[in-house]
Amino acid sequence: MDSNILLETYLKQLKLPTFSKEYRRVARQCAKEKCGYEPFLQQLTELEVQHRRIRTMQRRMKEASFPAEKELADFNFTAIPTINKKRIIDLAKGDYIRRRECVVMIGQPGTGKTHLAISLGREACRQGKRVKFFTATGLVTAYAEARDERTVQKLERFIEQRDLIIVDELGYIPLGRLGAENLFGFFSKCYERTSVIVTSNLPFSAWPEVFGDERLTGALLDRLTHRVHVIEAAGESYRLSNHKHAPAEKLKSPPSADENENLEPEDNPKCDQPHGTPSQNQEAV
Repeated sequence: MDSNILLETYLKQLKLPTFSKEYRRVARQCAKEKCGYEPFLQQLTELEVQHRRIRTMQRRMKEASFPAEKELADFNFTAIPTINKKRIIDLAKGDYIRRRECVVMIGQPGTGKTHLAISLGREACRQGKRVKFFTATGLVTAYAEARDERTVQKLERFIEQRDLIIVDELGYIPLGRLGAENLFGFFSKCYERTSVIVTSNLPFSAWPEVFGDERLTGALLDRLTHRVHVIEAAGESYRLSNHKHAPAEKLKSPPSADENENLEPEDNPKCDQPHGTPSQNQEAV
């Protein structure tokens, strides 16, 4: 058997795809630079480690199920001045995850809570953490389906294996008794084991309206806020603000019949194309 084929077979068995892809190029480079065997092996090993880290990070991003790609660098802190930029950057370092602490972001819709939550989640993925994104209703639905299929233990094992779980949009929709109980069970499972980021449009005082039970809400908040970073995003929705300040488009009325007759051939829609030839702008049926 050819030595190259045998080598590639061994590398495949050892699951070293970057070695297999790069060893010829690195060998030529080392020969040109008159490097020894050790620098050759070191370069290959470094490439393998780098690519493995990239693949791991990409897999973690996919597993997290983020609904969109949001980064801290793209967040407009000047639009929501109540959010402390330094504090968010400190959170992005991930120490709160190591300490099993939680983050609660409270504010009106459109103030960037989901953007920040996703951004912190993506930073955690880059740091090798296992993350999962849920909406509050999505998490309640996951529990309901797990109960119907008798797979709650499997769901809770999955939760236990995450370093960070994001629960978005808590408070937009009342949960109902069973949903509230499921979320209480979730927060109890995460307590001092898994970090949680929660975004909500309601202050803590209004959470009983969502859970429908003051005593259950009190017990939940006792667990959630034991070691918590509260981020208040006060202010007007900057999506709405941008819409208000956007220049209004001038509505152009269609030309009258007389004006149509005075158009040059290239401007007159009647003269766009000869008969039998479809317009380039016409969509295919």
